[in-house]
Amino acid sequence: MNVELIWATPNADKMIAEIARVSNPDNQKNPNIEGLLKYMMREGHVSPFEMVNACVEITTTRDIGRQILRHRSFNFQEFSGRYQSYDKLPDAPLRECRLQDIKNRQNSITTDDYDLTQTWELAQQTILKEAHTAYQWALEQGIAKEQARALLPEGLTTSRMYMNGNMRSWIHYLQSRLHESTQKEHRDIAMEILSILRNIAPITMNAFFND
Repeated sequence: MNVELIWATPNADKMIAEIARVSNPDNQKNPNIEGLLKYMMREGHVSPFEMVNACVEITTTRDIGRQILRHRSFNFQEFSGRYQSYDKLPDAPLRECRLQDIKNRQNSITTDDYDLTQTWELAQQTILKEAHTAYQWALEQGIAKEQARALLPEGLTTSRMYMNGNMRSWIHYLQSRLHESTQKEHRDIAMEILSILRNIAPITMNAFFND
């Protein structure tokens, strides 16, 4: 799983502050912006954050991709298995062996059970081998890609997407997906996105995510 920056509004923090001061033209170019951005965060004046954008490329598995696509304030473009075979993308990693938290259905727990972990990995490898063999056979027989992809397991099939949104949407996304209730694989992606956005808009990110 990987996240890369495609493009972002230059000088994002400065741009947010200048636009926020639209009604105070004499002070609009004031370089002292940290206090203003933190004030807007505290008081909930978040509309100026809609004025800057960032677009990232995310490589993940299709099941995590479905979770990402639920954030409807973003624009997405995703790799299509209807038009291209999935062997054009890197292999998906095997999934970690985690146990269901019986007290919280949205949580999973790591295990140190070596035998269970080995059996879990073997099960995934077996499914992957069978699925890929069947998928390649289907393509060789001329079966349409849009039909052949039904043979591939969502959680072990790589997808790639572009995710574009304004800073307000990114803040909301991170507040949601950095939370411990988010699936670990998705939370790891959110952490990578936060790291990228800290380089784009460090003052904004420190105002909202200062721990």
